[in-house]
Amino acid sequence: MKKRENLRKQILKKVKEYHKAGKSASFMPGKSKLPYAGRVFDEKELVSLVDASLDFWLTAGRFADKFENDLADFLGVKYCLLTNSGSSANLLAVSALTSPLLKKKRLKPGDEVITTACGFPTTLNPILQNNLVPVIIDIELATYNIDPVKIKKAISKKTKAIFVAHTLGNPFNLEAVLKIAKKHDLFIIEDNCDALGSKYKDRFTGTYGHIATLSFYPAHHMTMGEGGAVLTSDLVLRRALLSLRDWGRDCWCGPGEDNSCNKRFTQQHGKLPYGYDHKYVYSHIGYNLKVTDMQAAIGVAQLKKLKGFIEKRKDNFAFLHKSLKKFEKYLLLPQATKNSDPSWFGFSILVKENAPFSRNDIVNHLEDSKIATRMLFGGNLTKQPAYAGVKMKVVGKLKNTDLVMNNLFWIGVYPGLTKKMLNYIWGQFDIFFKKNSRR
Repeated sequence: MKKRENLRKQILKKVKEYHKAGKSASFMPGKSKLPYAGRVFDEKELVSLVDASLDFWLTAGRFADKFENDLADFLGVKYCLLTNSGSSANLLAVSALTSPLLKKKRLKPGDEVITTACGFPTTLNPILQNNLVPVIIDIELATYNIDPVKIKKAISKKTKAIFVAHTLGNPFNLEAVLKIAKKHDLFIIEDNCDALGSKYKDRFTGTYGHIATLSFYPAHHMTMGEGGAVLTSDLVLRRALLSLRDWGRDCWCGPGEDNSCNKRFTQQHGKLPYGYDHKYVYSHIGYNLKVTDMQAAIGVAQLKKLKGFIEKRKDNFAFLHKSLKKFEKYLLLPQATKNSDPSWFGFSILVKENAPFSRNDIVNHLEDSKIATRMLFGGNLTKQPAYAGVKMKVVGKLKNTDLVMNNLFWIGVYPGLTKKMLNYIWGQFDIFFKKNSRR
């Protein structure tokens, strides 16, 4: 064993040397691609990854346990469960609300869930996948979050939950939404995938709803490649989430564990024979959505840098907001929700209808200048081909959602952007406006 440990130390030392031997290409304005997001890492992530791989523990293990505990402590929630993506986290979150463990409160086919069409499809999809009815309402401009006034108009006897994202890291009006939810006894799921580290009234988003979700895809605030998490402080919901993530099994033993309940062969489950092995009892129609310990190992290293990542995102956002303010005649710049402190995912820019140029004009200029741009995900999801003929309920007009679909794009604020890169971005906006603002 001592020889193996010495070899491990030598290997990890070489991994550090390997990383330091790599040369990162310097940024060349106009020649280097300037991404909207990306991985920010050093030798620590590589060392942690290789350390986990040497264990050859190919499912969740010691690194997953540490990550779940550390992230829960950081955010201030009781439970964090890792899963293989943010999209899977959203699926688990909605599915958990249909669990028989919730008894009379469980959601059933035909129940309604209020959401928006302005966002990523995997916020909408789990509602449909669980045979629930999405109730679509419009958003506010500048924050691009759900409009609480319109939530009140969308509530019916069938309404059971509200499931929306904090758009591009900007918290939605939690005070207003929580008040509505409490009055009508509704579940709240926070899609926090783009908002890790955002705060509302000095408390992290992802800690207000019954369940919240996170993504650790490379574009997000921190990464483990593919990966996500579900957060809750409710023990019953945790049990449902754990079961659904792990094949739907009733047993809560971790990988490699047996008989944690000390009742493995002494219980009656449904119509199974008395004493049927609890490890093979299924109380939910579930999935296998776990992560590997190697993914979690990367996350453990990334989590130690999260505070720095959050501050860098805020700094980059502030630079862009200050720099682009001179163009507000034709551009609507993003506005933080009242009482919030966003950990921004991106910098949204809406081309006003009075502008002498189109969104395509400015996007094409930026893309030609090697500056990556993105739309606000699916624009208006009700107009996407995937949802043609799908049963959903639209309450009111989606005027702002359509405006976003036609006029809005966003650029990155991720921690890998340097001052040189940000100055180049600002410079390209300036060049564009000098050419196009007087058409």
